[in-house]
Formats: sequence, structure tokens, C-alpha cells
Amino acid sequence: MGIWGIVKKKVVIVIIVFLNFLQNCIASEVQIPRLELSSEISQISYKEPGVMKQSGNMSGLSVAYTYFDDIVIRFETRLTSGQVDYSSINTGSMESIEDILFEFRAITGFNISPDEECIILPYFGYGYRYLEDDSQGRVTSTGHLGYKREANYYYSPIGLCIIKDKGNGFVLQANLEYDLFLQGIQKSYLSDAIPSRSDLENKQKNGYGYRASLKIKKQQKCFDISIEPYMIYWNIGQSESADISDSGIIQGFGYEPKNYSTEYGLRVAFNF
Repeated sequence: MGIWGIVKKKVVIVIIVFLNFLQNCIASEVQIPRLELSSEISQISYKEPGVMKQSGNMSGLSVAYTYFDDIVIRFETRLTSGQVDYSSINTGSMESIEDILFEFRAITGFNISPDEECIILPYFGYGYRYLEDDSQGRVTSTGHLGYKREANYYYSPIGLCIIKDKGNGFVLQANLEYDLFLQGIQKSYLSDAIPSRSDLENKQKNGYGYRASLKIKKQQKCFDISIEPYMIYWNIGQSESADISDSGIIQGFGYEPKNYSTEYGLRVAFNF
């Protein structure tokens, strides 16, 4: 079994761990690190059913800062990049397309645990996700010209985090989250392929996402070290249509099809 098979199996057990946490929240007081610096690798796949699909590997860095008192406020940002392979029944295939993924999130929540032995933290907030897929200047196996695409997602994360001290300096943290999709803006730079063609901008109004992770942390004197398998899923409905013109004359319309994306990853972090 490859590394991605192992990651997927670890993500599946997050729900079981959640149930165990709720039944056995009896441990020493949990300490929350304020600053977290992470390195991560992931496998990402994107599908437009009946149209096309892409998949590839990403890697990058993430930074998070947490303020923990009567309320919890957390800021997160991540930046990853990599290459994906494209295939379509209608337009052929293309390998090693450059992708960049950026995400920023601000969340807040309250610890509802009745004591200090375990943290049970429902939270909500605001998130922004940007994905750039750049094939401009390249040609598919069937002679179709590539162009740059940008996906912008605006959403509200709603989730539950449980943190439990397991003794001997080990801490487990499980997260389950639903992402309420607020709006998406998809930009397709068609002029990269045909200079006289107008670029296309489509609004997306329907969709949802969810994510899950399980963090295993070892506390040290000066800093903590953690490893965290995670999964992120998006399901986005068909966008609104917009006009496509050539040399200023409307030739038709275009839209972003219904699509799915799934990311399985592994994050290693230093917590201060």
C-alpha cells in the first residue's frame, strides 16, 4: 500500500476517534500552542463529470496563530504548489500543468468542556481559497491550446475540534468540519489561447465542502512536534453562464460545469 493509501485510512478513523474522545475526556490539562509552522504534501484530484479530470501532487507551507482565552481566535494560511496531469475525451491530454493553491481562514470558537482536562471546541469563521491552473502557451495531445484558469471560493467553516492529553507528552487533536459555500468566481483567460477571444468570468452559487484531520503531537520543553493526516473535499454546482465574444462580437456563452475536488495530505508542524 502506497503513502496515499495509508493517509486515506488514517483520515477514515477520525470519526471513530471523535467518539472515543467524547467518552473518555479525562486527562491532564491541555496546553494550546500559539504559533504553528507546517510543511505539507498532498495528492489532489479535480473532476468535471463527463468533461475532464486532473490529478497530481502538491507541496508547500502553512502558518497558523491561535489566541486562546475565554474565546478562541485562530488565523490560518497555506500556500502549496505542484503539477497536475489533465485528460479529457474531447480535448486530449496534457501533463505537468503548474498549479498554485492559496488559502486563508479566520475562525473563532468557545471551549464547552466542563473542566480543564479536555478541550471541546465548536467553531465557525470565514475562509478564502484560491487555485491557479496555468496551461497557457501549451498544447494538448489533440492540438487544443491551453490557458490559465483561476478558482476563487468564499466560504464559512463550521466545525468541531477536540483536543485530549494522552499522557507522556502526547496530545491528540481531531477536527471535523463542514464548509458552507458562500460564493465562487471562476476566471478563464481564453485570450491566452486566442487573443481576439474575450476572457470568461462565471459566478458559482451552489456547493459545499468538508474536511477532517487527526493530529498527533509530542510536547517538548521549547516546542511541540506534530504529524497530521488530513482530507479536504469540495462539491461545486454548475455556475451561471456568461457571454463569450470574439473581436467584440458575441459568439455564444460559457459556464463552469459541476465539479468535485478531493485532497489527501500529510502535514508536519512545529508548535511554539
